[in-house]
Amino acid sequence: MQTLTVELPDRHYPIHVGPGLLDDASLLTPHLAGRQVMIVTNEVVAPLYLERLKATLAGHDVHEVVLPDGEATKNLEHVERIWDALLAAGFNRRATLIALGGGVTGDMTGFAAACYQRGIAFIQIPTTLLAQVDSSVGGKTGVNHPRGKNMIGAFHQPRAVIVDTDTLKTLPARELTAGLAEVIKYGLIRDEAFMTWLETSMTGLRSLDAALLTEAILKSCAVKAKIVVEDETEQGVRAYLNLGHTFGHAIETAMGYGNWLHGEAVGTGMMMATALSHRLGWLDEAAVKRVAMLLEAAGLPRHAPASVSAERFLELMHLDKKVMDARLRLVLLKAFGDACITDDVDEGQVHDLLEHWERQ
Repeated sequence: MQTLTVELPDRHYPIHVGPGLLDDASLLTPHLAGRQVMIVTNEVVAPLYLERLKATLAGHDVHEVVLPDGEATKNLEHVERIWDALLAAGFNRRATLIALGGGVTGDMTGFAAACYQRGIAFIQIPTTLLAQVDSSVGGKTGVNHPRGKNMIGAFHQPRAVIVDTDTLKTLPARELTAGLAEVIKYGLIRDEAFMTWLETSMTGLRSLDAALLTEAILKSCAVKAKIVVEDETEQGVRAYLNLGHTFGHAIETAMGYGNWLHGEAVGTGMMMATALSHRLGWLDEAAVKRVAMLLEAAGLPRHAPASVSAERFLELMHLDKKVMDARLRLVLLKAFGDACITDDVDEGQVHDLLEHWERQ
């Protein structure tokens, strides 16, 4: 096991990474607020890991909520099921929620914890690569709205993040690939050396090489933790973590949540952001080709869905949380490892990019 620490100004919490951690009670019990524990998971993960986690928590008052799987369930209706279960069990302010699953489970559990009795403790146990390297760290919680992704939520930090790398052995290949998009993002925005490492390690990562996956998770979490400490509530540099997301969220919303996985949409979005950075004169053609080759090596899509027009893209991009005073604010690249956020891009340039982008 290896441990990173998110050192926020007024509190800190560990990120434990390693195999077999799901069975280690010593990693969990110090972070429980009291005896009452509610595990939130989904119908796919529950048969795999729920009973093991309950055994690890023996001696506590443990209940569970098993939700349907998928991005389409990430809404207030399913968060209400968590609140209903907490109330039915008589859980108080010393209760702890544990998110056992991917990013959807983690986001909803964190939001439920942020709101229940105005805030209770929660712990993240992410079981997908995407959640392990991104959504479980940093305290962003929330749900989708039919008009926009992650538009309702709160910042609420977990008490601990437990990354059991063995859970990746049961992860479908498509989900693993989607998670690699967020790993690639960290190289693009903060660390070109990591990007170079990914170029030589991608085959091993996709083959579930345990050592390579652990290194990728640790490096990704270290970059994210550093950015979160610099800017917990996304007033500045934390927005760099949204590279490709303005384009990607538009794809997810347009196609219906869950039809494109988040990482798949972000992969295409990062390709679009790279191409726009090239059009602005910040990246050369070789850089664009390098990103395209890395995304291809990861198995990620680079073409937009055929059914989403440039006009629809722009309409949905204007619902992005970074938009201010009706102006698009985009995360782009000055160079590899040097991200920026700008609202100084002519919308006509964006429309032209979208209009001529290859569709699939």
